[in-house]
Amino acid sequence: MLADFVAAIDQGTTSTRAMIFDHSGREVGRHQLEHEQLLPRAGWVEHNPVEIWERTVSVLATALNNTKLGAGDLAALGITNQRETALVWDRRTGRPLYNAIVWQDTRTDSIAAALDRDGRGDVIRRKAGLPPATYFSAGKLQWILENVDGVRAAAERGDAIFGTPDTWVLWNLTGGPHGGAHLTDVTNASRTMLMDLETLDWDDELLSFFGIPRQMLPRIASSSSPEPYGVTQGAGPLAGAIPVTGILGDQQAAMVGQVCLSAGEAKNTYGTGNFLLLNTGEQIVRSENGLLTTVCFRFADAKPVYALEGSIAVTGSAIQWLRDQLGIISGAAQSEALARQVEDNGGVYFVPAFSGLFAPYWRSDARGAIVGLSRFNTNAHLARAALEAICYQSRDVVDAMAADSGVRLEVLKVDGGITANDLCMQIQADVLGVEVVKPVVAETTALGAAYAAGLAVGFWSDPDELRANWQEDKRWAPEWTDEQRATGYAGWQKAVQRTLDWVDVE
Repeated sequence: MLADFVAAIDQGTTSTRAMIFDHSGREVGRHQLEHEQLLPRAGWVEHNPVEIWERTVSVLATALNNTKLGAGDLAALGITNQRETALVWDRRTGRPLYNAIVWQDTRTDSIAAALDRDGRGDVIRRKAGLPPATYFSAGKLQWILENVDGVRAAAERGDAIFGTPDTWVLWNLTGGPHGGAHLTDVTNASRTMLMDLETLDWDDELLSFFGIPRQMLPRIASSSSPEPYGVTQGAGPLAGAIPVTGILGDQQAAMVGQVCLSAGEAKNTYGTGNFLLLNTGEQIVRSENGLLTTVCFRFADAKPVYALEGSIAVTGSAIQWLRDQLGIISGAAQSEALARQVEDNGGVYFVPAFSGLFAPYWRSDARGAIVGLSRFNTNAHLARAALEAICYQSRDVVDAMAADSGVRLEVLKVDGGITANDLCMQIQADVLGVEVVKPVVAETTALGAAYAAGLAVGFWSDPDELRANWQEDKRWAPEWTDEQRATGYAGWQKAVQRTLDWVDVE
């Protein structure tokens, strides 16, 4: 008889959380801990892998304790994660050989630029569905191999191994140096610039572009696996041999959590960045408008399902910037109250291109700008402009998606932390001119990982059960006129142009 609950570990950019769900998809417990953002130089963003692993054990233990559950109450465990962050560690000791280089990090500018100069970039686009960019893992792994003493030699010996955070967490959960499972799923592998979208395997030509030894890489598995990737081993919450049967990159997990399982369905997740995905079914749609072609999910041995994605680097982290660097708000919730003090942006636009611009521009030479300031403007206008920036960047992606796919958005499903900000969601509806709808369970990333794990073991029998779980919580309808929408977006486009050509890329 199956246990009554499924758990998920959501290893994100700013925090790690564990969530526990029942058969109806209802959250019954959670715990979450932030980890430190290490910023050793301008443009560099790192995490401590040991801290991430310690947080993982702690949040799982606390979530179980708070709900008075044990490992035996869990039918399965799923993992979801920040996708393009790169880690390298010693398989014999489990010791990280360098900090995790985070997806936001821009130190690989010159690597990405060189790929486009000599034509290798076109091969990457064709095979991996991605443009050469600092965002993806392969350049980060190349940088570690070339700049950290001893790593290349260890890699050639087979001692140094690579993974994204899902791989690091899974390896440690399932025994670490004592037989830990070294694998990833197709969604995370599709974010490296190293996997062929058609074969779903590491590609030797792509590996040669970055000088990466194949033996460093994890095995690529399905996103939902009836045969567990491994079982938890260790003390405390890990002692119960919980089968780990689901892995999805965070945005693909949110697609599953929002049950966007059919072609034409789309969602936007609001977190550190924004990620808008459109399910394209079993068809690989190659973007001509600055979007990414990615694997959406693969359940067991079924054919893979693909997606178009618009990845935006800085949205929620722009609100953190207002709090931590500028000090004009004391918490994220205060951004709404401050922005409500004004009726509009007062002519101010804030383009938070802190790490360059991602989709649909892919301009690593861009940097953040606040434009249109006059003596009239206040901190409330800046707070409003920060919320609008989240929504205008999403509009950029929606327009590109319509051009690529021919699909015009009728409603936008949303999830993630910023959906608690009513003003921001109203602005999103106004900027897009479509209704915006939020589900009851807004943290759909963890829910999607739980769904993938639960489907694998029969906790949920089929996707129709997942669709039955989805419930609407709130809906926002557009209030702007067409003229307001056009004028506002034209101002945004002018502001974006002011951010370009700021940094000289080698």
